[in-house]
Amino acid sequence: MALNKRILNDTHNYGWGFIAIHWLMALAIIGLYPLGLYIDSLSYYDPEYRTVPHIHKSIGILVMIALALRLVWLTGNRTPEELPQPKPLALATKAVHLLLYGLMLVSLISGYMISTADGRPIDVFGWFSVPAFATGMENQEDVAGAVHWYSTTLLMVLAGLHALAALKHHFVNKDATLTRIFGIKQETP
Repeated sequence: MALNKRILNDTHNYGWGFIAIHWLMALAIIGLYPLGLYIDSLSYYDPEYRTVPHIHKSIGILVMIALALRLVWLTGNRTPEELPQPKPLALATKAVHLLLYGLMLVSLISGYMISTADGRPIDVFGWFSVPAFATGMENQEDVAGAVHWYSTTLLMVLAGLHALAALKHHFVNKDATLTRIFGIKQETP
């Protein structure tokens, strides 16, 4: 099999490119949530008050870049055919996926709005800086903070349901939903 066919999705399987970006984003997003909760617990005088938020912001910007790449990947790459399931479940699956993408976008933009409310750019691990484009909104940090908390919390709940649904498909339905996202090749039926 040609290498590019294994990197790209095909009719029945996800390619390694999509699989890699899926799992890297999943791990980063799941890790960012408790890190954000920890940041909320820090006081101004905590030694980690300066370093931990920097790590959180840097990873958030990298996830934003990964999300943009993922959306480009989705527009230029086929999606494997859906596995058979009742129509209401197929519609629910599509709705949850769209909501996950929407919540990722809202979470990342609101995090950016919090971090740049004072007009300063976000330094990403000293590699590059992302300028503050949107500033000057009244109570920007507070409004964006509320949006960020609710959107990330809902994102975690939906991601948990997404994981449970994948396990249900694997252990109850005994279909290839879970194995496809781990790169276990499915043969043509």
